[in-house]
Amino acid sequence: MMKTLKMSVAALALTATHAVAEDVEVLHWWTSGGEAAALNVLKEDLQGQGIGWNDMPVAGGGGEAAMTTLRARVTAGNAPTAVQMLGFDIKDWAAEGALGNLDTVAAEGSWDEVVPDALQNFSKDADGHWIAAPVNVHSTNWVWISKSALDATGMDAPESWEDLIAVLDKMKENGITPLAHGGQAWQDATIFDAVVLSLGDDFYKASMIDLDPVALGGEQMVEAFQRMETLRGYVDDNFSGRDWNLASAMVIDGSAGMQMMGDWAKGEFLRADQVPGEDFVCIRFPGTQGAVTFNSDQFAMFKVDEGQEAQLAMAASVMDPAFQSAFNVVKGSVPARTDVPNDAFDDCGKKGMADLADANSAGRLFGSMAHGHSVPAGVKNAMYDVITAHFNGEFSAEEAAEEMVNAVEAAM
Repeated sequence: MMKTLKMSVAALALTATHAVAEDVEVLHWWTSGGEAAALNVLKEDLQGQGIGWNDMPVAGGGGEAAMTTLRARVTAGNAPTAVQMLGFDIKDWAAEGALGNLDTVAAEGSWDEVVPDALQNFSKDADGHWIAAPVNVHSTNWVWISKSALDATGMDAPESWEDLIAVLDKMKENGITPLAHGGQAWQDATIFDAVVLSLGDDFYKASMIDLDPVALGGEQMVEAFQRMETLRGYVDDNFSGRDWNLASAMVIDGSAGMQMMGDWAKGEFLRADQVPGEDFVCIRFPGTQGAVTFNSDQFAMFKVDEGQEAQLAMAASVMDPAFQSAFNVVKGSVPARTDVPNDAFDDCGKKGMADLADANSAGRLFGSMAHGHSVPAGVKNAMYDVITAHFNGEFSAEEAAEEMVNAVEAAM
């Protein structure tokens, strides 16, 4: 696969006359083992074209620390050439006029025809110019379950909220931590996203996308927070500040039963030589089957004085079908192009690709609030504050619903 990948992308870049001996400085937050392995696919590809890679990793799974670092760099007049970004962060930087134009490579790679509209909404500026190259589509409403821990319960993988609680209770009886979780705001919000979606598509859209105050403060929101309280009871006492990949490791080593996390977690399982269906089970969060909440990692290219040709070559490489397959197989996500075959993907990857296609065609594909694809960053962060405060016992479910209305209103 790697040989085919390098030949394919190199040929594309040479045809477009973008393969030049320049460097790209890349700011990103892919620092876990599985993420680093996936990023290495891109590094090696660019090195094969004579393009150097200056790595600028900023740890933090949700990207908040990276965005803080980016703002400081841009303010100092020293923007990186390429930056990993999500959702509304891309739109915000585009509105500032800070991003470069990728229309030439987009036309050469037929991006308009093969990138889903939901992604293009974040890859283009207000004038319709391409300003970012989507690397993948992650879906966030997944549950990763230890197969041995599930087998020990004597139950099937849960399909409803009631099933889920029964499995978690049995795992607790069996002496393991039922739910591996890291106490960070974006991780709390990732679970919350799925809980809200499990209460209905209409409720998710009204509350997490349309920001309807009736939905934000109503009975269903109280129920969502009550469910979060229930899940909190299955988390170990040492969860505060734990990175997401360390929570994945708890499921991998059998000390925990399951993790509720986006499909980037799969990269950790695969890196540990675990096999889907044999060592771990991947399911949609019970009650959300058929719907998908998504985020998409994209590389935005900043306007720079030097290195534009390397930027265009990097964008072309990111969107090459062979790279999209090779990268996403390792990363755990699915391709941002709809014309990439699923042959190289494992069972969870094939399921992810099929789920995405089905949700897209059924109108059940929703941007993830927790990952910056449903509301602007200010509103997202206001929601984070309420969700985390409630998860840590500072609010009752009723108080949290009321605070959600107030926080969103203040952030608008």
